[in-house]
Amino acid sequence: MTPQEYGASRAALWTGAVVLVTDTDGRVLVQSVDYRPDRLLPGGAVDAGEAPAAAAAREVREELGVDGRYPRGLAVDWIPADTPGIPPEMGFPGEILHVYDGGTWTPDRIDEICLPAQEVTGIHFAEPADLPALMDPGDARRALSALRARINGGGPALLEDGRPTLPTALDRLGVLRARRTPLHGTWHPGPVPAGPPVREPSAWLFAPDGRVLLLVSRATGAVRLPPPTADSAPLGYRHADGAAHPRTAGRLPSPAPAADPAYARLLATPEQVRELADWGPAGHAELAAVHEARTRLRIPPPPRTPLTELPEEGSGR
Repeated sequence: MTPQEYGASRAALWTGAVVLVTDTDGRVLVQSVDYRPDRLLPGGAVDAGEAPAAAAAREVREELGVDGRYPRGLAVDWIPADTPGIPPEMGFPGEILHVYDGGTWTPDRIDEICLPAQEVTGIHFAEPADLPALMDPGDARRALSALRARINGGGPALLEDGRPTLPTALDRLGVLRARRTPLHGTWHPGPVPAGPPVREPSAWLFAPDGRVLLLVSRATGAVRLPPPTADSAPLGYRHADGAAHPRTAGRLPSPAPAADPAYARLLATPEQVRELADWGPAGHAELAAVHEARTRLRIPPPPRTPLTELPEEGSGR
């Protein structure tokens, strides 16, 4: 094969770059545009000779008026040429699309957004479970896969049409496909006082490596902490909607509590649990209390590692 023949045989694909940004409540920034009805992540085409990360920074600057660098990749997606909804006259050959991590934007940074006179008509922070209703199906799959990859902490996801080629536990269980139950209110240390009704007691149960047990509904992908054990001690409570939601903390029994077949059991860092929940500003105070309890139990701080599903027969430790 000659060099000319080899060059002609290679697949010609477009290249794009988008940026996934969340707010402090874990909602995803999507933007409305004047040329299509569904919403998009910030980003666009990579220009000839331009690096994808540079294109991501340029697009965010052009579309949102915010300067930044986004060197951390969350996903690389192969989008097939026969993707529905693309006008035939565009001659779409398929695309390799890079998803970069824009991080969590504080209210002050969000206030810096300045939209251009054309193209981008508005922004919105969307609950992750609402993305399929707001976005093109492939775009929504890609955004959710990238968000799960960010939380999972195992490195960038390789996608084909928005679907991971090697699904994680979060992907397999469809975590974030159901709306998170908001539990904002205020955080109070110590046991629940007499008076307010008590609802949904739960526990932070630490494995020896510092991770905690997390339950995931197999039917909906919704996550929750497990119920308290006999040996867990009061940690504090969330006061919300006129009720107290108590939390306890303790060691994860070995073997782990018997599995409810309706729930998968994962080991996650406390930060990963926080990122999968909608707890509002009080979530930071609760997280600090969780690490204080971990220190008292002489359990080491866990590094961010991919969430691990426990086998049915026990904790796997």
